[in-house]
Amino acid sequence: MPAGTLYRGREGMWSWVAHRVTGVLIFFFLFVHVLDTSLVRVSPSAYDDVVATYKNPIVNVMEYGLVAAILFHALNGLRVIAVDFWSKGPKYQKQMLWSVVGIWVVLMAGAFYPVLQHTLRELFGS
Repeated sequence: MPAGTLYRGREGMWSWVAHRVTGVLIFFFLFVHVLDTSLVRVSPSAYDDVVATYKNPIVNVMEYGLVAAILFHALNGLRVIAVDFWSKGPKYQKQMLWSVVGIWVVLMAGAFYPVLQHTLRELFGS
C-alpha cells in the first residue's frame, strides 16, 4: 500500500474504539438485566434460580468488568463532551484522554475490594 493510506491509530482512535466497545457491552448487560428481571412477574421461583446462578466468582469478576466498562464509558463521554463543546477541547484531547485513563485506574483500584470481596473471601477465606 502507498505510504500515508493507513490510519496508524493514535490515542483518539483507541478511545473511540473503547467507547464503542464499552457502550455495546453496557447495552447487552442492560438487555440481559431486563430479561432476567422480567422473570419475577412470570415465575418468582425461576427468578430466584437465575439470581442464584449469579452468585459465583466468575459472575463477580464479570461485575467488576461491568463497573470498569461503565466507568470508562462515563469518563470518556465527559471527555468527548469537552472536546465537542470547549473551544480548546481538540487541542487538549490527548491530555484529557490520559487524565481519564488515570482517573479510571485510580477509581478501579478503589473499587477492587468492594466489588470483588465476595470472590476474594470465597477463594482466600475470611
